[in-house]
Amino acid sequence: MDAAANKALYRRFIEEVFNQGRLEKVGELLSPDYVFHDAPPGMPTGPDGVRQTVTMFRAAFPDLNITFEDQVAEGDKVCSRTVMHGTHKGGIFGIAPTGRAVAMGGMTMVSIADGRVRESWVKNDVLGLMSQLGGGPERG
Repeated sequence: MDAAANKALYRRFIEEVFNQGRLEKVGELLSPDYVFHDAPPGMPTGPDGVRQTVTMFRAAFPDLNITFEDQVAEGDKVCSRTVMHGTHKGGIFGIAPTGRAVAMGGMTMVSIADGRVRESWVKNDVLGLMSQLGGGPERG
């Protein structure tokens, strides 16, 4: 696949799996040997870790929506700068629902093989998210 197709595949993954919550698409869009290098603590590092992460975030933020700010690709790699928006209506990270609207920035690098996401490295501003929810240090 070329760079444009790889970028489109990753955008499709985010839209269908995270934004729409269509967990049945995980098997179609991720390689069977997919590796989630930065899975949240206690989560599996394969496709099940993605399913659990999506379930956790969508339970906490039912209106979760991830938007793309930037995206670049070279070879089999795609790097995306995103922002997750949502309203905190379910508990997460030990923080009870606050009803607050939040935004969390993130950077993700994925590798693509045979038309599927093979690996991902995810760096989200979880500390900033927790601060917005009143569960972390104030950001200045």
